[in-house]
Amino acid sequence: MMDRTYMAKDGEVQRKWWVVDASGVPLGRIASRVAHVLRGKHKPTFTPHVDVGDHVVVVNAGEVTLSGRKPEQKMYYRHTRYPGGLKSRSYEELLEEDPEFVVEKAIRGMLPKNKLGRKMVKKLKVYAGPDHPHEAQQPEELEIEL
Repeated sequence: MMDRTYMAKDGEVQRKWWVVDASGVPLGRIASRVAHVLRGKHKPTFTPHVDVGDHVVVVNAGEVTLSGRKPEQKMYYRHTRYPGGLKSRSYEELLEEDPEFVVEKAIRGMLPKNKLGRKMVKKLKVYAGPDHPHEAQQPEELEIEL
């Protein structure tokens, strides 16, 4: 007879806090690693239909890098929902004005597009500079391989 597969329940999940320094690290490298941790795939108790992920604090979001000519060529699009209302902005422009948005959007794009994904995004905190108000949670350093 086979043993039953362990399924994590919402109330019994142990969450840790991680801090990631984004300075000099490629945007995609950070986004994929952070999405992995937010989803909980680094844990042996990973359950696809339960949010078992940890909290992640990203600092120095303004110093994230892109390779090649992507900083000038990469564009972000949005639509006003009016005819002819397509707006576009370059990565360079957005990084200058709102570096938190750039990192958050990259990470959000790698999470599930459903209620569970929206719940996971709430555990992500992004800051442009090196300071964050989450010292009380005693976050551990999360290494990102270059």
